Amino acid sequence: MPWYLSKILECLLLLPFAYLLGSVPWGLLLTRMFTSEDIRQEGSGNIGATNVRRVAGTHLAALTLAGDMAKGAVPVWLAASMAGSNGAWGDAFIALVSLSAFFGHLYPLFIQFKDGGKGVATAAGCFLIISPMALFVALLVFVLFICWLNRVSVGSLAAAAVLPFGVWKAGHSGVITGCAVITAVLIFYRHKENIIRLLEGTEPGL
Repeated sequence: MPWYLSKILECLLLLPFAYLLGSVPWGLLLTRMFTSEDIRQEGSGNIGATNVRRVAGTHLAALTLAGDMAKGAVPVWLAASMAGSNGAWGDAFIALVSLSAFFGHLYPLFIQFKDGGKGVATAAGCFLIISPMALFVALLVFVLFICWLNRVSVGSLAAAAVLPFGVWKAGHSGVITGCAVITAVLIFYRHKENIIRLLEGTEPGL
């Protein structure tokens, strides 16, 4: 097989790999392994680290956070290694792999495309590789808003809102910035119930 066909095949295989890895529901798996709880039936019903902390404690929440971040970081790192410095094509490939992992977390194959997380940790893993500086800015905003308002959801929304601007200011291409915009919009969409509770004044604190 010619080398370029082999390269194309590798790239095509990485997209479903990213989605499948993103589909691994670490919060659900860890709480089932170490507790008798089904995280989807407890607390907010979300499988992410915040609800795991409320239901099963800090240690499992930390493992969930690490697992969810790795779901984004590993395939994007592989994509960046494969793409090298191939300009617009490389950026498009990295963006597609990032979004594949992110969609896997939101709509996981392994639990029938439902009960997925809200995407914050997986997005953080993706952009840790794509744009560490933009992620640092978003993380700083996340912490500041949590300290100010004591709401993880507010910190997550604020971080998502600034992420595309951070990516753009860091000098990334329009394709990568567009990936950040799509990611941020979907994070807002997945937080729609939190937004309603925030407006009603019923959103729980930390």
